[in-house]
Amino acid sequence: MSERGEDRNEAMPDKGRLPAEIDTTKPSIARVYDWFLGGKDNFAVDRQVAEAALKIAPGARQAGQQNRDFLRRVVHHMVAEAGIKQFVDIGSGLPTQGNVHQVAQEVDPAARVVYVDNDPMVMVHGRALLTTDDSTTVIQADARDPRSILENDRVRKFIDFSEPVGLLMLSILHHLHDNDDPAGVAATLRAPLVSGSFVAISHFCDPGAVHPAASQQAKTAEKLFNENLGTGRWRTTDEITEYFGDFELVEPGLVPLPEWRAEPSVFDRNALLYHTYYGGLARKR
Repeated sequence: MSERGEDRNEAMPDKGRLPAEIDTTKPSIARVYDWFLGGKDNFAVDRQVAEAALKIAPGARQAGQQNRDFLRRVVHHMVAEAGIKQFVDIGSGLPTQGNVHQVAQEVDPAARVVYVDNDPMVMVHGRALLTTDDSTTVIQADARDPRSILENDRVRKFIDFSEPVGLLMLSILHHLHDNDDPAGVAATLRAPLVSGSFVAISHFCDPGAVHPAASQQAKTAEKLFNENLGTGRWRTTDEITEYFGDFELVEPGLVPLPEWRAEPSVFDRNALLYHTYYGGLARKR
């Protein structure tokens, strides 16, 4: 995973050389997010979905950047303040600025990272861009089968589960349907983590009666996502909190992304979107 720019673009294979399993006629979650972040690894069908989302939530692009900023803050906290040296990033998405290994290794060059995604385009970029990084790897796996991730040989090679781990589930659980048992997925992934480990989660949120207008926007966005991507759930704060299990939330808890240990944000707190994207970090006692 590399900084966005010339290196990023050179790593992008042209459309004629894309692996057969990459379907450019159907939108991809990873590529839609890539477009929101200003990336170029997306196709017309992805941009159509993203632009439709912007009509419902004009701040969606800024929200995508807020999620990346949240990633940087939680990873920096885990390394700099808690000494975490190894990370598993579930649903890592396409490379962009400030990837987990970049943030972690700025503080501790020995930090190890495993990226996990089921999108074949992520594999194309990840494997090409990490060939010279012996402390970082990427595997193709589906979050809906968490045991296959934990039992993967590459994961076991890079991650020592007898030591604290930083588990990242950013913008992934809201792409699991209720019948995919996201709470069970999160519990399975938390299970091998020892005391001192952390779990970071960001998730689309439906604030309900607390903010009715934002709740209505969440329902409209959920309909759009499911019609075009076949996935996307805006859950309540109680439902999201369940994914942390018995881990103890780090202050300030589960909050809108711009409120998690950030400098005063230019993000408009009156914007409906502000109330529909939450994140938190929790530590195993």
